[in-house]
Amino acid sequence: MSRPTARVLTLLELLQSGGTRTVAELADRLGVEGRTVRRYVDQLVTDLDVPVESVRGRYGGYRLAPGYRLPPLMLSDDEALAVLLGLLAGRRTGLTTTGRTAGETASAKIRRVLPRHLAHRLDTLLDALAFTDRPGDFDPPDSGVLLTLADAVRHRRPVSIRYTDRDGRRSERTLHPDGVVAHAGRWYVTGEDVRIGEDRTFRLDRITDARTLPGSFEAPDAADPARRLLEGFATAGHRHEVTLRIHGTVGQIRAHLPAAVALLREYQHEHEHGHGHEPVADEDRAAERWLRVELRAERLDWLPPVLAALDRPFVIERPEELRALVTAFADRLTSYARAAREGAS
Repeated sequence: MSRPTARVLTLLELLQSGGTRTVAELADRLGVEGRTVRRYVDQLVTDLDVPVESVRGRYGGYRLAPGYRLPPLMLSDDEALAVLLGLLAGRRTGLTTTGRTAGETASAKIRRVLPRHLAHRLDTLLDALAFTDRPGDFDPPDSGVLLTLADAVRHRRPVSIRYTDRDGRRSERTLHPDGVVAHAGRWYVTGEDVRIGEDRTFRLDRITDARTLPGSFEAPDAADPARRLLEGFATAGHRHEVTLRIHGTVGQIRAHLPAAVALLREYQHEHEHGHGHEPVADEDRAAERWLRVELRAERLDWLPPVLAALDRPFVIERPEELRALVTAFADRLTSYARAAREGAS
C-alpha cells in the first residue's frame, strides 16, 4: 500500500473516531501540510463516496456525516487465510494483546463466514501444521497501553506510565518513547526516563496505565530501539562479566552468541587506540578479524561447549574461572576420545 493511500485511510479512521477535527490537527497527525489534508478529503468524497462534511467557524474543520458507518469488511479467500494464520501465530508467540479471548473470538467470526471449501482447506492445513517451539505463555500487554505508546512514539509526545518492576516495586515515570519492540514473545517500549535522564526499556505487560502528556520532544539521532534492546539484554546485570577475543566473522560469532546474549565490539591492540569501544554492526558480517565479545551470565558452564562449537581461535580475558572451565572441558573431550580409541583397539 502506498503512503498516500495509507494516509487517506488513516484520515478516515481519525474522522470515524467522532467529532470535528481541525485541518491543523489532521495535518499534525498525518505528518502533512494543510492543503494535502484537503486533497485527501476530496479523495474520500470523490473516490470512496464517504460523506465528509466541512464545518466552518473558529472551531471548524471536518467531520463525517451523522449516521455514517463503513460497510462490512470484505476479505478475499487468501486474505481471510492470511488473517487466520496471523492470529494463530500471534497467539503461539505471545504477540497478542488483552489475552487470548480477542484473538479466539476474531478467529471464530472469520471462520463462520468462510466458504465451506476454504474452511475445509484451512482445517487440513492446521491438522498438518507442526511447530518446533512450544506455545508462548506470556502476560499480554493492554491494547490501550500499546496504542497510546505507539502514538506517542510516532508524534514524539511524552507519556506518563505506571510501572511495576520484577521485584514488585511500583512507580510512576515520565518517558520520552522512541520505539515499541516485539522480542521473544514480549512487547517492550524504549526511551529516555526523564527523571534520571537515561535510556530505559520497559515491558509493556508491566505497565498498568499510560497517558499522553502535553508538549513534544526531539527524536534521538539514529535511534535503533531494537538494537538497543538487544544490547541491554547482553549487558544486563548478572553474576559473571565475561570478556573474550574471538577471531572470525560477525556471522560466525552471531550463529552461537546472538545479539541478545553478547555484545560485539571492534578489537584494537592497546598500542593502537585502546581496546575499541564501538559496537560492531551486524551487517558487517564478511570481514574476518579479532572481535571483542562482552556478555554477562549467571552461570559459566554453558560457555565452554559454545566456544568449542564455534571452532574459532579465542582468548579469554576474564574471568579466570572460565579459563579453568574451558581447560576442564577440553580435558574431558580428550579423555573421551582416548577411551573410545583404546576401546576400539
